[in-house]
Amino acid sequence: MKLASIDIGTNSMRLLITDYENGFSKRKKYTNITRIGRGVDEFGYISKEAIDRNIHALKEFVEIAKHEDCEEIYVMGTSALRDSKNKEEFIERAKNEAGVNVDIISGNDEASLGFYGVTADLKEEGQVLILDIGGGSTEFILGDKTGGIVFSKSENIGSVRLTEKFIKSDPVDEIELENMDAYIKAVTENTISILKTYPITKLIGIGGTATTISAMVQQLDVYDMEKVHQSLVMYEEVEAIFKDLKYKTLDEKRMIKGLQPQRADVITAGVNILKNLMSYLEMKDILISEYDNLEGLVYTKNKN
Repeated sequence: MKLASIDIGTNSMRLLITDYENGFSKRKKYTNITRIGRGVDEFGYISKEAIDRNIHALKEFVEIAKHEDCEEIYVMGTSALRDSKNKEEFIERAKNEAGVNVDIISGNDEASLGFYGVTADLKEEGQVLILDIGGGSTEFILGDKTGGIVFSKSENIGSVRLTEKFIKSDPVDEIELENMDAYIKAVTENTISILKTYPITKLIGIGGTATTISAMVQQLDVYDMEKVHQSLVMYEEVEAIFKDLKYKTLDEKRMIKGLQPQRADVITAGVNILKNLMSYLEMKDILISEYDNLEGLVYTKNKN
């Protein structure tokens, strides 16, 4: 059975097309940096330009799914759509113009979908902590294959949200980064203290920030899902990328191997979030998974 799932995230829209029969095969993923969340944190609304841009991208993804003869197309909206006051306008246009129903999911549901997606291809035993650093929020999901989720929390820190909130200079100013660090610590302190009471065997990263960092470490000229999936990134490598980004202008960042030019303006904040969280949790490495909430959405819709 061929199925499609679409994630309308704060920074990007992503499409998964997969064969699914009690497991995934022939997976294909597409990404479009659509920035539906631009300005939502500051103004509370999605701009008309952002709605137009995302409806256009959504229609393109739906056409791809139909061309691939997908039997079902599942669509979810995450952080930016959750937070915006004019989300209904987007949902209505998606239904009328793209012919799909957009389900705006809670932060906890987003975390659960990420967990189900990762565990569909999980080889590690024991309790794993999954980090999904998105554009508007970061999900923390702790659990194991057999016992399921034991703790999950969604926090309002993400690469787009923190870029808009703190980064005004190019290259970024040291004071801006110090303020961002203090904010990340304040927002996540309680969650981190709870997580540190558990015996975490492995840290797993999903989503655009994590996969991009892996591609940057590997200096991939062209993004390769197979090379990124199950790659291991050391804390020292995250730290080195962050130090490099600090001194680069936006134009210089756009030239970095492994980094999509459209992500260049928000990658510093994304890497800084991961660097801080790994430091708080005292994790020396992070395993990158290409299975995420897109697979989780397909799984939960078809598990019975």
